[in-house]
Amino acid sequence: MHPQSVALLLAATSLLAVNPVRAQEVDPGSRQGATPPSVGTGARDAPAPEIVVTARRRQETAQQVPLAISVVDADKIDNTGAFNVGRLQQLVPSLNFYSSNPRNSAVNIRGIGVPFGLTNDGFDQGVGIYVDDVYYNRVASATFDFLDVAQIEVLRGPQGTLYGKNTTAGAINITTRQPTFDFEGRAEVSIGNLGFTQAKASVSGPLSENVAARIAFSGTDRRGTIRNVRTGAWINEQDNLGIRGQILWEPSATVEVTLAGDYSTQDPECCGTVFVRTGATQRALNRQYAALAAAQNYQVVSTNPFDRRTDIDANLNAGNTIAGASARIRWDTGWGELTSITAWRLWDWLPENDRDFTGLPITSVSQNPSQQNQWTQELRFNHDGDGIDFLLGAFAFYQEVRTQGTQAQGSAASAWLLAPSSALSRDPSVLNGLTATNDIRLDNLSLAVFGQASFELTDSLSIQPGVRLNYDKKDGLYNSVVTNGSGQLVTFTSTDPRIVAQRGVLAPQFFEPEFDDWNVSYDVTLAYAITPDIRAHATYARTFKPGGVNLNGVPNDAAGNPVLEVGAVDPERVSHYEIGLKSQFLDGRATVNLAAFRTDIRDYQAQVVNGQTGVLRGYLANADAVRTQGIEIDASLRPSARFNTYISGAYTDATYRSFPDAPCPPELSGGTTVGAGQSPSAPGTPGGLSPANCDISGQRLPGVSKYALSFGAEGNLPVTLLGREGQIYLGYDGSYRSDFSSNPSPSAYTWIDGYDLHNLRAGFRTDAGLNTFVWVRNAFDEDYFEQLQVPSGNTGLIVGNPGDPRTWGVTVQAQF
Repeated sequence: MHPQSVALLLAATSLLAVNPVRAQEVDPGSRQGATPPSVGTGARDAPAPEIVVTARRRQETAQQVPLAISVVDADKIDNTGAFNVGRLQQLVPSLNFYSSNPRNSAVNIRGIGVPFGLTNDGFDQGVGIYVDDVYYNRVASATFDFLDVAQIEVLRGPQGTLYGKNTTAGAINITTRQPTFDFEGRAEVSIGNLGFTQAKASVSGPLSENVAARIAFSGTDRRGTIRNVRTGAWINEQDNLGIRGQILWEPSATVEVTLAGDYSTQDPECCGTVFVRTGATQRALNRQYAALAAAQNYQVVSTNPFDRRTDIDANLNAGNTIAGASARIRWDTGWGELTSITAWRLWDWLPENDRDFTGLPITSVSQNPSQQNQWTQELRFNHDGDGIDFLLGAFAFYQEVRTQGTQAQGSAASAWLLAPSSALSRDPSVLNGLTATNDIRLDNLSLAVFGQASFELTDSLSIQPGVRLNYDKKDGLYNSVVTNGSGQLVTFTSTDPRIVAQRGVLAPQFFEPEFDDWNVSYDVTLAYAITPDIRAHATYARTFKPGGVNLNGVPNDAAGNPVLEVGAVDPERVSHYEIGLKSQFLDGRATVNLAAFRTDIRDYQAQVVNGQTGVLRGYLANADAVRTQGIEIDASLRPSARFNTYISGAYTDATYRSFPDAPCPPELSGGTTVGAGQSPSAPGTPGGLSPANCDISGQRLPGVSKYALSFGAEGNLPVTLLGREGQIYLGYDGSYRSDFSSNPSPSAYTWIDGYDLHNLRAGFRTDAGLNTFVWVRNAFDEDYFEQLQVPSGNTGLIVGNPGDPRTWGVTVQAQF
């Protein structure tokens, strides 16, 4: 973060923190009172506060909602350091977040949502991210700090009959704090090791009798966790800055208009990897990593990934900007509420990567800057009546993505990428300067009408059917022009041996994939109140995820033509079953919620990693069938105002039910493809015979742990400290995830061991809204990987992204 930005944020938060009395004196007669959190009275029978959610587009308690939902409030976010979606997964076991850089990020629920590790703009997300009713199409937004967030609801299971964009796996519904007609303010400053500084501030209050405004700032800065010995820099740092403003206008008692705008930017030196291991493939032995490295006298800086050292030589950058504006109008018609949400979103991505993952100049330039503009319009009408409630909605979405890609090979490319038996491999000029310039475009249109009703059949039993009609159209363009170091075009018509070798590394390609289709989805839920505090529900949903187009290059046939049949992929067809039980007892002090689910997907959109070096990225393909099923539990206990504890757990069995023609893992790749009457060699046989594809039916989906847990507790005691009445408290939050595969086709080389993380905090908070605490995250300094990656080329190299080491610091909060 720029030093001036940090200074401004620290100054703003300091002013707010030291002047709470003055703030409380402003406008004592305003219509909404400031609401600092109470620290409790000490009563031993204090029930847990009711949690109000808007998951079904109306206010109700979380226990009343007949769907699986996890709710995380602002205090939990602040106390646990879960300041973005990536860290939220430590609190919500069914949520999976993986990221090698902001663009190449995946948010999944119950193991499904988007293909793991795939960078491709041509497909839709299975998990919708909504902020104040506005749909965020880019998962890159998940890497930014939460900005003035009041509450986050993670909805599990299909949500297409309630939400604007169809989502087959779930939705993350983020609600920010709204403008108030009483003056209020919040401030937070944190400092810690690794140069960590974070500042947040927000101010809200009236501008006139019927106009209120709110403005919020957030900034995070932290040194990187990996040392690049080549440059001396610490890479993979955090460098976030955001601002959000809102204006609320109430022209009458029945109309409410909220205008909002936000701007957030990141500019870290990111995102690099470390060497993890090598594994034998079926490539010729002299074309595997050890031999290739030895031939160039290259030795990796460390073979221990948790030394956190690398020597990658290409420029790194993860410049990332999101911004937007929205207008939300709510009109209470007397018979129901009509809501309109109009929004525009911008995403600007400026990356630079080291695509060879080594300290050798094999790929000297790799960058795919991209710009997106998104427009959405949603209309909803909610009616709450005696015996029947319903929601009717319409949604329009248009997205325009423009990407300009460049990949250039360096002076070590010939020796690394060409067969050592060829004289061309000993001539650096063959591949040095070989450059692919890519023009990638997407125009994406989605239109929908949707609705859901609730009929009270008896005082205890209700039925909730829903339906959605959707139209999707995607028009793409992929144009890759390749030139060599002499400026010559690389074509498939040339027979020059140098050109032939060059197009085997970077191949020119042009195609215009397209997709359009209509789909109908529906769901039905039965909800039954066994007692006022025990409720059961059962859901069946038949839904879909729109088809997509491939925008990262596809394989070429023998004549050099793109294989157009893989230019587009079919929609996913989803059948979802779920039963749940929600219960409270001990006068509301204990809550236990259970859910069991099964989701079957036909034509699952999977990642295919092609062995051709000239294919820049993996691409989409349809696997025949996938199933995810499991059991989830959320439980909490608050025996008194002095103690509370919680545990959440998920067992998720997510597997390919049928994928007989999947890409092979690295240990079965790189050799000569088997012919008629031949059998593949054993895994990891250098120079062996490789199957054309592999049957991975029955194997686990990537990125999914079978077992995941989140758990914690907090205890407090009333004290008077420095003349202030309040509490001292001690809190603990832990999480556990069992092992998972980090490759689309499970490989012996890419399983990530299970790990557990433990966070501690201790502090003092007052009845007046001051809170100071020290914290330690990953307290036992657990070594773990967030993701492992298999570079292209079948050399056997495995690189990874290590998780954060132990961090510690102090936070001061004030609100009034």
